[in-house]
Amino acid sequence: MTRKARSALARLTLWVLLAFAGALPAFAIDPVELPDPALQARYVALTHEFRCVQCQNETLADSEVDVAADLRREIRTMLLAGKSDDQIRDFMVSRYSEFILFRPRYSARNAWLWLSPIVLLLIGAAVAARIVRARAALVAADTEPVREDGGAPPEDVPVGQSARRT
Repeated sequence: MTRKARSALARLTLWVLLAFAGALPAFAIDPVELPDPALQARYVALTHEFRCVQCQNETLADSEVDVAADLRREIRTMLLAGKSDDQIRDFMVSRYSEFILFRPRYSARNAWLWLSPIVLLLIGAAVAARIVRARAALVAADTEPVREDGGAPPEDVPVGQSARRT
């Protein structure tokens, strides 16, 4: 390939990449813009707080399914109607339970979810302390002499005889 042909191919590739780069916003999941930048920021924050009820491991903002699109539309409608973020959260929780929240609220009903890591950590620390104390007691109670090379018989056995224990 000649130098001129490579240069033309490079320019063509650049133009094609620029054309596709300009079209990337068209592939966004939710390209809707709200009229007020503050509303848009609230909308983005809220759609990242809620879980998609169909996908379950994606936020509403990241999900492409129709249910998520309906919920995003509902959030957008409530924002334009002047509802507060807490009112929108309460509506979503009343409709879909706390499962829809990626960060569930602390309440008496789900306190065990918040407290179980601390309880398990305390149990693990207690078990570890008990094991360490038991092993330390075993070392203190050990009166056998230490074998230097790991395989030599105890010193009280004459050379040539094996130490048998019954």
